[in-house]
Amino acid sequence: MHNGKHNRNGLVHRVVITGMGLITPIGIGRDRFWENLRTGKIGVRKITRFDPAEFPSQIAAEINDFDPADYLSAKRRKWTDRFSQFAVGAARLALDDAAFSVNGNGNEVSVFVGSALGGLAYADEQYQVYQTHGLAAVHPLLAISVFGGASTSNISLEFGLCGHNVANANSCASGAVAIGQAFQAVARGDARAALAGGAEAPLSPLIYGAFTVINAMSRRNSDPPGASRPFDRNRDGFVMAEGAGIFVLERLEDAIRRDARIYGEIVGFGLSNDAYHMSAPRPDGVQVARAMREALDQAELAPDEVEAINAHGSSTPLGDRTESIAYQHAFGSAAAQIPISATKGQHGHALGATGAWEVGIALLSMEHGIIPATANLKETEDDCAIRPSAQETECRPRVVLSNSSGFGGINAALAIRDFQS
Repeated sequence: MHNGKHNRNGLVHRVVITGMGLITPIGIGRDRFWENLRTGKIGVRKITRFDPAEFPSQIAAEINDFDPADYLSAKRRKWTDRFSQFAVGAARLALDDAAFSVNGNGNEVSVFVGSALGGLAYADEQYQVYQTHGLAAVHPLLAISVFGGASTSNISLEFGLCGHNVANANSCASGAVAIGQAFQAVARGDARAALAGGAEAPLSPLIYGAFTVINAMSRRNSDPPGASRPFDRNRDGFVMAEGAGIFVLERLEDAIRRDARIYGEIVGFGLSNDAYHMSAPRPDGVQVARAMREALDQAELAPDEVEAINAHGSSTPLGDRTESIAYQHAFGSAAAQIPISATKGQHGHALGATGAWEVGIALLSMEHGIIPATANLKETEDDCAIRPSAQETECRPRVVLSNSSGFGGINAALAIRDFQS
């Protein structure tokens, strides 16, 4: 992609990431997150947010060191629930990390945030208030807190951003979808810059319980740190988490002009749907593979140029198997040779937010020359087409593919390249 010229995909501007804001169960902020990821910290414990005794799954990756007062104005805190507070907090971290100032140019900055569930957990909480104390006790701002667009709207209000404002609810792919949409908007020239990522706060009894009803989550309650085990033969479901990841995306020429630190360049985005089942992936993996190929085609990259993959790796029996098959479709026999990172064993699966965290991991892998280990991986299945490593790998990848998939058969892939002037 070259400035001022359309490539064959109709994109004009090169798009780089210059700031990241990560709020996760294994650390808040880029440096703490990366340090704890590398040292093997696992954020999965028995749930403390509510009593999980009635549920077959009783573990989660909670965040216990997040204080909204550190990130939001007092006025904004009164207007927001935990979901929006995570989003605004991560946006502030990203802006600070990028040393990005709006400077009265809010019309040129857009916001894209994905969340599978938005403010539904807060609605669950307020329903309990309603049942116990009646309508008069319900928070008066409940109606403007529960919809998915509360995240993007509160970010825009907090920082004065008047550009495109788009929230999506594309299940566990929603954070990756938001980053892909932001990439396209900046590349087309619809925005000069964008805040993009995912936010999720799903830990309430009803929401958590809904996922136990469909047997989606691990029941390894006696061993919480070992419960999420992507691609391991003995995996039995995902571990729910909470948090947010937001990035600053901007035109390359603007980043260079202000001498910004550049983490990497987004060069391709692919999106597909299995059109197969609401909660089970299409077994042949062809649509997951198609999303990957679309991302590579848009980036004008060949499959053999991918030097690392950040896998979705949800730790579900069907999901991981399908993803492994998809890599074989996309890369053939070479799939087994590409370094693969699947990190949900450490930070859990925060639904729409996790794809954003994994973009951060891809960028930090390129910066530090380290592909993180896949925690809790003891033995893969005999027919697994890939070989994720249980140990971190020294490798400075120039091209990383980051994959996300979710309920409804939604698949998203992002191609990320190290910055080349």
